[in-house]
Amino acid sequence: MDLRFIDPAHPLYPQELELRYQVLRAPLGMDRASVKFPFDAQSLHLVAVEGPPEALEVVGCVLFHPEGPHTGRLFQMAVSPTRQRGGLGARLVRHLEEALRARGIQEVTMHARAHVAGFYGTLGYAVYGEPFVEVGIPHVHMRRRLDAAP
Repeated sequence: MDLRFIDPAHPLYPQELELRYQVLRAPLGMDRASVKFPFDAQSLHLVAVEGPPEALEVVGCVLFHPEGPHTGRLFQMAVSPTRQRGGLGARLVRHLEEALRARGIQEVTMHARAHVAGFYGTLGYAVYGEPFVEVGIPHVHMRRRLDAAP
């Protein structure tokens, strides 16, 4: 398993989009167009890939969009159902956080689906504000200072 940063021009980007669709949007009855954000090109894309170099498969991803000089939002975290509950999600978040620290990012926020808030809580993210509904399901605001211990 290898983690690498890509951008929308990378050959693996269509696989990232498909994983995001299959894990995050299809279960909600949404279409493929709903997975692309207007700021995809300005975001960091971290993917987990496996397989031989000539046939790499994207099995996980997480994105980050800067929203200020020292802050931004984690979004579109997706892990292939066959790889869930094996530590890949935590590995993706930690690798992303290391890269963000190197870029001077001090705080990460997110809109977490309420049913996975516990996962992010184990990584040091804390709920703040009121719960809300996004894409038709309950969410919570979460954040983490990158200079704080998990």
